[in-house]
Amino acid sequence: MNDIEFAALLVSRVCHDLVSPVSAVGNGLEVLADERDAGMRADALALVTSSAEQVAARLKFSRIAFGAAGAVGAELDLTEVCRLIDGVFLGTKMELAWQAPPLNWPKNWAKLLMNAALVVADSLPRGGRIAVETSEDPAAPRFTVRGTGLNARFREDSERAARGDDTGVESRSIQAFFTYKLARALNAGLTLTALDGAVEVAAG
Repeated sequence: MNDIEFAALLVSRVCHDLVSPVSAVGNGLEVLADERDAGMRADALALVTSSAEQVAARLKFSRIAFGAAGAVGAELDLTEVCRLIDGVFLGTKMELAWQAPPLNWPKNWAKLLMNAALVVADSLPRGGRIAVETSEDPAAPRFTVRGTGLNARFREDSERAARGDDTGVESRSIQAFFTYKLARALNAGLTLTALDGAVEVAAG
């Protein structure tokens, strides 16, 4: 996979994540424009509000997780990372359990943690609980992200991608391949483990 193909697939993934809530905003606005029933208008306004919140949260997450936000060598507050991850789960059946001290981490380690959380979330087709634990030494970042839920399992294409195999990678699995590339650049020792009713991604 060349750099242009990689960038195109990653952009496709981001757009895919935004299509549903953006469409919901549009649908809600159409109802508000045409509907006169007070109850229907209230429902439409609630849909627009919640969908707009989802769009904003996903954009904020993507800006950090996939983009170049922050200067080279910048650090990110793990408390803010928690808010970003929790925000991207708005409107889903995911529950975040955060067990991390309020430390500043190197930006790329924080990005790796955010992407690992997405890999785990994509492995919970019926939703579930995502538990994040991190090390207490900011000089030696380390984390474990465990997802538990009904039918929890790594998708075959995403698992291959997260292990560095770009064969057949598409927009659905490009984020897992991006996670691999981040981990490799950091020499982070990324591991994926399938457990009974759970999946786990760890690094450090």
